[in-house]
Amino acid sequence: MAAPLSVLIVDDEPLARLRLRTLLGAVTQPALVIAGEAGSAEQAMALVRREPPDLLLLDVRMPGRGGLALAAALHELPRRPAVVFVSAHGEHALEAFDVEAVDYLTKPVRLQRLQAALERVAARRAPPPAPPAGPVLVVSERGRLRRVPLAELLYLRAEAKAVLLRTPAETIVLDETLAELEQRLGPGFVRIHRNAIVARAAVRALEPRDADEGWAVRIAPGDEWLAVSRRQLAAVREALGEG
Repeated sequence: MAAPLSVLIVDDEPLARLRLRTLLGAVTQPALVIAGEAGSAEQAMALVRREPPDLLLLDVRMPGRGGLALAAALHELPRRPAVVFVSAHGEHALEAFDVEAVDYLTKPVRLQRLQAALERVAARRAPPPAPPAGPVLVVSERGRLRRVPLAELLYLRAEAKAVLLRTPAETIVLDETLAELEQRLGPGFVRIHRNAIVARAAVRALEPRDADEGWAVRIAPGDEWLAVSRRQLAAVREALGEG
């Protein structure tokens, strides 16, 4: 049995740290222990150097050195913890994945999203899997080629000047465009929006959200919601019905 995941909470706001500690106490999988708390990047780095945890739940904006700078500095350590950012500001997501964050959660954090992020970190600690036996998507990530099994691909989403590829274990920032990637995907995928393509098998629901947001699909695992454009709604309904 794998050792429990050790988690260090890093946030300059005591109430935010308390909420994360409470949420962690409600997580059922994976097994975890709270290694401690830090109110600043400097305090967190001192704790990491003394006894590296498996994971930092890290705020982005803090007085002094921020979370992004701390995550970059972790790359210099011989044993680098994984990082999941927790922030009230969603605009730093691409920068977060540039420093190889496993996930980016926005406050207020929901238990389901936190648990999904922890499961991705735990999956990274597992022994390397055997080479994929099924179809793969060959993608370009920061100039290097990677083989991603199509069975693991949950969705592709264009954001700013990059495309995010999501699997149950990680988020990969790709160098290619969504249009280029779509041409290499099979019938198991459907475009739901001009900025998103999802795996049919990953969709758990298609529901109206509200008058402003329109329709959305729920992606599992992780309970993420992605918007469906009015233009694509009929095609999405048809594709999911066929599936």
